[in-house]
Amino acid sequence: MERSFLKLRDLAQEIEIQTIMDMRKRKNLLIFYIYLLDKIKRIEASAKNIDSSRKRFGFYLILKDIGIAALVTVLWYYVMVFMHQGYIMVPSYYNLIEMGLFFIFLLFLLWMHHGISSYMESSVLKEINTVIKTIIELSIVILATLLLTFITIYLPTSYIFPPEAILPENIRTAFVITIILSLFFYFLVERERNKRKLQEKILRSTHLQKENYQAQIQSLKNQVNPHFLFNSLNVLSSLIRKNQSQAQEFVHRLSKVYRSFLDHSHEQLVTLQKEMELTEAYIYLLSTRFGDNVRFEINVPEDHTHLLLPPGSLQMLVENAIKHNGSTRRKPLIIQISSEKDEVIVKNNLQPRLEKMDSTRTGLKNITRRYKFLTDQEVKFITSEKDFIAKLPLLKVEAYENSNY
Repeated sequence: MERSFLKLRDLAQEIEIQTIMDMRKRKNLLIFYIYLLDKIKRIEASAKNIDSSRKRFGFYLILKDIGIAALVTVLWYYVMVFMHQGYIMVPSYYNLIEMGLFFIFLLFLLWMHHGISSYMESSVLKEINTVIKTIIELSIVILATLLLTFITIYLPTSYIFPPEAILPENIRTAFVITIILSLFFYFLVERERNKRKLQEKILRSTHLQKENYQAQIQSLKNQVNPHFLFNSLNVLSSLIRKNQSQAQEFVHRLSKVYRSFLDHSHEQLVTLQKEMELTEAYIYLLSTRFGDNVRFEINVPEDHTHLLLPPGSLQMLVENAIKHNGSTRRKPLIIQISSEKDEVIVKNNLQPRLEKMDSTRTGLKNITRRYKFLTDQEVKFITSEKDFIAKLPLLKVEAYENSNY
């Protein structure tokens, strides 16, 4: 009797200890969940700040051009009046019309210069000899200035003023002055071209950072949504009763997935090795949950692990395959991850779910956008009757550092 009582007491203590451990683990997961929600809010705030900064920068450039055109117009008027009259006077009605036309001419001239400058830096003209390129550039500026002068100054002037008031020598002088003025302004634009290039690189970087933020937000939201957390807790609860060592490993892999999202949220690129560590941790969670219903085949050579790709890309593709395909033991979902010829390939057999799911392809679009800011190499998504294949370029450090991005 006494022995039975002792056994019951030991069993009760064991159950109590097990319950406390279970509660502690759930409590830790709940704390981590709250922390992640707070992290998501901070990342969203950062993304909004980046977006608003980019808009402010574009608005600033427009205001700058308007300010320059207005200032030069006023200075030009008073200089010309002083040279002809010898004194400063208040502009008349016709003077205001002339100033307005000149202001419009200057404003469009500045915008035209930005366009020409951008075109001359395009990939179409990169291989042309420097001297020939300069001649082409000057010719375009002069011809465009003549056309702009004709449209914004000569035509309105001939319509507003009587013919006898428009002298031929004044017309010739106007064309010559506008060409000289245009070349002067264009070389000022050229002087600031390098500065603008640097600003564009900063904008590209911030835009890419915003895309990374959005990718991390989406990944974090997917992983901390109630369904994922509920399923993870159910799996963990079952493992605690059946296999405590596996339960500890499950918690370790779960925390590794979250930690990876948080650690790489500010990085534009990570090595394939780091990305595979995240993906393998995520695969462990899925394998524990789905068992033989989902199979994974990984074949990534060691000599490819130093190459780079946007963080979270592979995990997003694996998640996409799970989300849009059904799986059973008889018809398992097979996800293959491999790399060849500087590409990482994620392939899965198509087994559409019975219930229809609305697909916005947000994850795939995000991957494509991030690659566009990093390289000219194309991301490929191929859908056949049986398979879905994603091919992501693996970037080299040298190529990335020497690129225009």
